[in-house]
Amino acid sequence: MKSPSDWSCRLAKQWHQAELRVSRLLQPGSWPLKLKIGRPSAEVFTQNPERVRRHVQAWRQVTIGQVDFQPESYRAGSEPVPMPHTWRLATPSEWLQATQDAVIQAEFQRLAQLVKVVPDPQFRALMVRQRRLVLDRPPAEVIRCAEVAMLLEQGCASGRPLRALTIGNIDSKFFERNRALVTQFLDLRFDGLVSSMGLEQFLGAEEFTDHWLLLVPLAAGLLPFDQQRVPVQSLVSMPAAVSHIIIVENERCTHQLPPLPGTVAILGAGLNLEWMTGGWLGTRRIAYWGDMDTWGLAMLATARLHQPRLESVLMSVECFEQHQATLAVIEPSIAGATPPSELSDCEKSLYEHLLNIARGRLEQEFLPAELVSSALRAWHGNM
Repeated sequence: MKSPSDWSCRLAKQWHQAELRVSRLLQPGSWPLKLKIGRPSAEVFTQNPERVRRHVQAWRQVTIGQVDFQPESYRAGSEPVPMPHTWRLATPSEWLQATQDAVIQAEFQRLAQLVKVVPDPQFRALMVRQRRLVLDRPPAEVIRCAEVAMLLEQGCASGRPLRALTIGNIDSKFFERNRALVTQFLDLRFDGLVSSMGLEQFLGAEEFTDHWLLLVPLAAGLLPFDQQRVPVQSLVSMPAAVSHIIIVENERCTHQLPPLPGTVAILGAGLNLEWMTGGWLGTRRIAYWGDMDTWGLAMLATARLHQPRLESVLMSVECFEQHQATLAVIEPSIAGATPPSELSDCEKSLYEHLLNIARGRLEQEFLPAELVSSALRAWHGNM
């Protein structure tokens, strides 16, 4: 026999099953749910009547959906006893209420609002199936992604860079922020062609030439300069002697970088991390160091999506707490209400910590140079 809390736990786990979520939220034929409660065994009825009484009472107190009772006969009883038999849930909202999980209920409310606004049924199914793609973005941004994806056509960029496209009143950083979601929407329209060709090639956009990065070699002789901005397409010519790469979110951190054998720092990438898919990274060790705020962690998650072996440096709760009293400031806006799935448990803990405090931002360039030097040396030496 299952208690209301037993079924609440099961229903909460079912929310995390993508196909089941799609079926229940988008297919009316999935309803109602009829959940079998199960009758107490004869042994329990005879030897533990108090447990049976509590079981019946618990189900009588359920106010979500409808609990059907049926008479059950036992040898130890003088007459049939009404027992909870089936829990009927008629709608998705009743399912989510029954989970007793506030986080899941909030996710459902966000998805339900988006599904009402986005008209394309394929887009709706994608949003429900891959909910993290949309829940980590402001609702207005998700809606704009769907609108833009319906306006884009193959070759429409006509050689312009993505940031120069003005379709749908988007800003210059729209594709940097929403590349993954727009690509998946377009894949639904064009049968996966966009992913197979690449977004720039499909749209006929200039690839990466509008984005430059600051390169700083941390050992003499690795590169023919002390520091220089280069277009991202030139990264493919990185010398074989470069065994370690440190990706730094902001350019204003050169003063904190220590000498390290075989290491080049790439600074100023910000949200534009698509170049990290390049094969030139090969088997090189890669570190990522960014601001300790939700956007810095979101960029770390994007970087790890492209390079799963990547390691983060100085992006932990311990590091934040050590310096928050003097260095932390208010983050103007957050990257999302929940941590991206690509983050490690430690990084997710930092993300959640930042969401729950008033001053949840610590910019990397203000960390003591000795701390940064020590952390990067430790990473470099930890083979």
